[in-house]
Amino acid sequence: MPPSAVRVAILVFPETTASVVYGLFDLLQSAGRDWGVLTDGQPGTPLIEPLLVARDTASVEVSNGVNITPHTTLAHCPPVEIVCVPEVNVPPGERLAGRFGEELAWLRQRHSAGTLLAASCSGAMLFAEAGLLDGLDATTHWAWCDVLEKRFPKVKVRAERALVVTGEGARLVMAGGGTSWLDLALYLIARSVGVEAAMQVARINLIDWHQVGQQPYARLARTRQVDDAVIARCQAWIAEHYQQPNPVRNMVLLSGLAERTFKRRFQLATGMAPLEYVHALRLEEAKQMLEAGSASVEEIANEVGYEDAGYFGRLFRRQVQLTPAQYRKRFGDLRRAVRGPP
Repeated sequence: MPPSAVRVAILVFPETTASVVYGLFDLLQSAGRDWGVLTDGQPGTPLIEPLLVARDTASVEVSNGVNITPHTTLAHCPPVEIVCVPEVNVPPGERLAGRFGEELAWLRQRHSAGTLLAASCSGAMLFAEAGLLDGLDATTHWAWCDVLEKRFPKVKVRAERALVVTGEGARLVMAGGGTSWLDLALYLIARSVGVEAAMQVARINLIDWHQVGQQPYARLARTRQVDDAVIARCQAWIAEHYQQPNPVRNMVLLSGLAERTFKRRFQLATGMAPLEYVHALRLEEAKQMLEAGSASVEEIANEVGYEDAGYFGRLFRRQVQLTPAQYRKRFGDLRRAVRGPP
């Protein structure tokens, strides 16, 4: 590795997954090296040197059962320009306090020294646990956004964004859910060694930047059943009757509460106003119908409870960041490709 290569540390711990760790490693290592193999038959000069860093150098069995052998330890890691934190693969909301003490101290030390810190997916939770996100914009996997917001109220959660760059010197970078670690790798390549190198890596691997953010992928992460028994009964009812007229009024009647009391308790229990909750249910069903079938947008609007297809279309675009037709093309084609021929 040439001495001019940008050194990047990728943090390894048992709660992560090999796909993200090695995916980041491979893409970063590809910068400057692999384009020449395809175009000239000879590898180019590597521009980035990734290192796998953990508490010690013993093999780490990560959450999907793969063993990863780190290159160095937190204590002996050489100076690096960038630190990457992969996903934390535990159920959303599970307590993280006390599990990452050494890693959090190391991240704080690296940040104080001026290092750029980048997190993939739910890895941003470690930034919050380290106290690095107070007063700043942040994003994480859509299933963790509510947890981040509730557990760290000083953080400004931008759930709709697939990539957030924030903090002093723009030295905190977070990618959202799933394969947005690909976006993170491309951003880091472009920022550290140049846009052309990032575009070459994207072309080699056929990576399509996730411009639409996370919203099309969300599956009602915010509508889990709640502890309030009255509201939980209304949740169960509306899940089967969301397409009916006057859904909020019907839930009020079912609850036996005064309307104002019902709305307050519903908001407190679910984090959403009742009508917002109904819209979320209807739009999720509409997504499934757009992915799986060929019914017209008007038919789908009526099926999920909207008499005005124009209103449905505007609401869908506002919430999903795509029109119904765009959503069908993008995700219907994907579903058909995965399902294969009939």
